[in-house]
Amino acid sequence: MARTAEATLLVVVDTVCPWCWVGKRRLDAALAVLAGEGLRLARQWHPFQLNPDMPAGGMPRAEYRARKFGSIERGRELDARLAAEGAKDGLRFDFERIERTPNSLNSHRLIRLAMEEGGAALADAAAEAVFSAYFAEGRDIGDSAVLAAIGDTAGLPAGRTASMLAGDEWAAEVKQDAARARGLGGVPAVILGQQVIISGAERPEAMLAAIRAGLRDAA
Repeated sequence: MARTAEATLLVVVDTVCPWCWVGKRRLDAALAVLAGEGLRLARQWHPFQLNPDMPAGGMPRAEYRARKFGSIERGRELDARLAAEGAKDGLRFDFERIERTPNSLNSHRLIRLAMEEGGAALADAAAEAVFSAYFAEGRDIGDSAVLAAIGDTAGLPAGRTASMLAGDEWAAEVKQDAARARGLGGVPAVILGQQVIISGAERPEAMLAAIRAGLRDAA
């Protein structure tokens, strides 16, 4: 029988960061090993915004990538490398379907809502659904109607996500949390206690070793 969670991992991601989806999948694998040993750790998602000044409606992805990497061709080259890396972990990236780079604020609000409504399991499902919708399906996760559909599919009560996005629920809290996380420098990151134990999308075995070391240090 699995023991009650002895610690909580704070998982810092941005939903528009492809390496964060890779990191999530690898962390899933590491936590599955620990669960098989009888230790189930709680996981709490923490927002980060790579582009906090992105317009609310986002911008064309080709334009964004050209600005960031100097050319559309360079951006495509990096996309191809990342897609090949993600495939090793069973992830399908379809960057050609992505038309816009969104502001990620509302997608983080959805994950926060899922945590408040259904706890860690529902938040995990919402995070996975957001990543998959954006990177595998090319859906605009800055669009409220898209996010409302994702929330319903992930398991939130029908219409609950839409009602949240119609107002400002969790907006201030998500902005504050994202601002506090900027000092980390990059994502994905995993924090245990006050210590960053994983920085970047490390392989599952490296994550597993880092978590075990962190638990020993905390003890």
